Amino acid sequence: MSSVRDGLSRFGKFLSGMVMPNIGAFIAWGFLTALFISTGWIPNEGFASVASPMLTYLIPVLIAAQGGYLVGGDRGRIVGAIAVIGCIAGAPDTTMLMGAMVMGPAAGWLIKKFDELMDGRTPAGFEMLIDNFSVGILGMLLAMLGYLIIGPVMNAILAVLMAGVDVLVQYSLMPLLAIFIEPAKVLFLNNAINHGIFTPIGITQAQETGRSIMYLLEANPGPGLGVLLAYCFFCKDAKTRQSAPGAVIIHFLGGIHEIYFPYVLMNPKVIIAPIVGNMAAIAWFSFTGAGLTSAASPGSIIAVLSMAPADCMVQVIIGVVLACAVSFIIATPIVRSAQAADLDSASEKMRQMKGSAEAAVVSDTKGGLIVFACDAGMGSSAMGATRFRNRIKAERPDLTVKHSSVDTVPAEAAIVVCQRVLSERARRSAPNAQIVTIDNFLDDPALDSLYDSLTRLSRASELKEPAVTAASVAPAEDKPSLSISRDDIQLGCGSVDREKSIRDSGALLVSRGYVEAPYVDAMVERDRLTSVYIGMGIAIPHGTNDAKESVMRTGVVLQQYPAGVDYDGESAQLVFGIAGKGEEHLEVLANICRILEDEEVLQKMKTTDDIDWVLSVLS
Repeated sequence: MSSVRDGLSRFGKFLSGMVMPNIGAFIAWGFLTALFISTGWIPNEGFASVASPMLTYLIPVLIAAQGGYLVGGDRGRIVGAIAVIGCIAGAPDTTMLMGAMVMGPAAGWLIKKFDELMDGRTPAGFEMLIDNFSVGILGMLLAMLGYLIIGPVMNAILAVLMAGVDVLVQYSLMPLLAIFIEPAKVLFLNNAINHGIFTPIGITQAQETGRSIMYLLEANPGPGLGVLLAYCFFCKDAKTRQSAPGAVIIHFLGGIHEIYFPYVLMNPKVIIAPIVGNMAAIAWFSFTGAGLTSAASPGSIIAVLSMAPADCMVQVIIGVVLACAVSFIIATPIVRSAQAADLDSASEKMRQMKGSAEAAVVSDTKGGLIVFACDAGMGSSAMGATRFRNRIKAERPDLTVKHSSVDTVPAEAAIVVCQRVLSERARRSAPNAQIVTIDNFLDDPALDSLYDSLTRLSRASELKEPAVTAASVAPAEDKPSLSISRDDIQLGCGSVDREKSIRDSGALLVSRGYVEAPYVDAMVERDRLTSVYIGMGIAIPHGTNDAKESVMRTGVVLQQYPAGVDYDGESAQLVFGIAGKGEEHLEVLANICRILEDEEVLQKMKTTDDIDWVLSVLS
C-alpha cells in the first residue's frame, strides 16, 4: 500500500512540477475572465479577447515546455513546446492541458535518449548542426504525432471525464468526491488528483461557462478551518490548543492546508469532519451553480475570492462558511472526548510522509548537481553535504554534492536540500531545481527518502563505483589544514539554555581570537532565522553572512554539555562554534562527519572527560 502511495505521490509531485511554476499564467487568465467577459466585474470585449489565445496556446505550451525541461533539460523544453502545438491543432476545440502533460515529458525523454545515443559519436565540427537539427526534426515528428493521435486521444479521454462529471451532477453524486479528496490531502496525494484531473476538467468547463466547480473541490479552506477551530476551543492538551490559532491563520489566509494535517493524524477519527464539511459545501456549490474562473493556488480564502466571478461571490463565501461550520460541529465532540494527543508525534509522522513525497526524484539525475543550502553556507549545509556525499558516492559516483548559501545556489542545480523556512529563497536562486525540504541536515527522514530514490533509479545500477585498483588511484589533492587545540575545547559544561549556549560558544571564539565581539550577536540571529541544531545531538552555531567581516581567522571550538541543551525539544550535547574564512573550516567539519559514522565514538564524545582523546578524534 505504501508503495502505491509513494508512486502516486511521485506522480503528483511530477504533475505539480509542471503546473505550479506556471500558476501565474492561470491567475492572469482567471483575472481576465473574471473581470472582462460579458458576465464579469467590468465587461470589456477587447480585453476579454486576450483570454482565449492565452488559454488555448500559452498555458499548454508553458506546461509542455516545463515538462520537457524536467526530463530533458533545455533541449527538452524546446522539443516539448514544439510537440504540444500538434496536439492543440489536432483537437482545436479542447484546451490541451492533458496533452501538454503527456507530450512535454515524452519529448524531454526522447531528446535525452537521443543525446545519450549520440554521446561520443558526433563528428567534430558538426555539434551545432546535429544539436539544432535533432531538436527541429524530433519536434516536428512529435507535433505530427500529436496532431494525428495524441491530441484526439486526449480529447476523447477528457470527454469521458467530462461525461463522468455530468453523471455525478445529474444524479447529485458530486458531494461523494469528498470521501476521496480529504483523505488524499492528508496523505499528500492531492497534487495527483488536483493537477491531473480537476484542473483539466475545470479549464474546459470555465472556457464554456466562465466558471467551474472543479476548482473548489480541493482548494476550499473551510473543511480544514473547522477542524482547527475545534482544536482551538476544545482540545484538552494545552500545547496543542495554543498552537491551533496560529495554524488557523496560516491555513485560512496563507492557504497552506498542510498545517492542519497533523491535527487529523493525531486523532484519525477527525477526518470525518472535513469529509462531511466538504460534502456539504460541494452540495451547495452544485445546487447554486457556483464555481471559480481559474485555479485558486494556494488554497487561501484570498485566492479563492480573487478567482470568484462577480455573480457568485456570495455563493462561494457561503460554501466556505458552510464547510467550516459543518466540519467544526462534527470535529468538536471528537476532539473534546479524545485523550490528550501528542502534536509533536503527529507532526513527525506528517514530516516523514511529506519527506518521502518531496524527496522522490522525478527525473533522471545522471551527472547532476545536488546542493545542500543553509543561510550562510558554511556550517550545517557543509556537514550535511559531506555526510550525504560519503553516503551515496559508492552507489552514485556520477553525482556532485556541494554546499552553498541559500542565496547563491548554482542555477544548474538539479536538487536543492534546505530547511523548510529557506525553501522559497532556494527556489528563487534555482527556480528549475527540485527542492527537498528538511528539518535537520543529519538524520531527517527526507534524506533517507532522497537516498533511496537516487539509488533506485532505473539507471543507478549502471553508475556504481567500479573496482579501484592501485594504478587507478590518483594522488590526493592538497587540502587546507586547520588544527583544533586544547584551548578550543571545553568538556563537562553545566546545563544552560539555548541562547546562552550559543553566546558561550561565541565568547570562546572571541577569546581565542577567531572573531570580533559583534559576531556573537550574529550567531544568535542566525539561530533565530534557522535552527543551528543539525541532528544527532549536535549544534553548530555560526554567524550570518553579514557578519563575515567580524571573522579575523578561521576557527572551530567545541563545548560539551553532557546533560544536553534544549533546541526545540531536541537535546544537543555537542556544540561546535564555527568561524570560517573561505573553506578552511571544512576539514574539521569533515572529521565531525566521519565521527558520526561510528555511533560508539559519537556517544563517547558526548560524555567523555578525556580531552586528549577528543583531540585525537577531531585531528
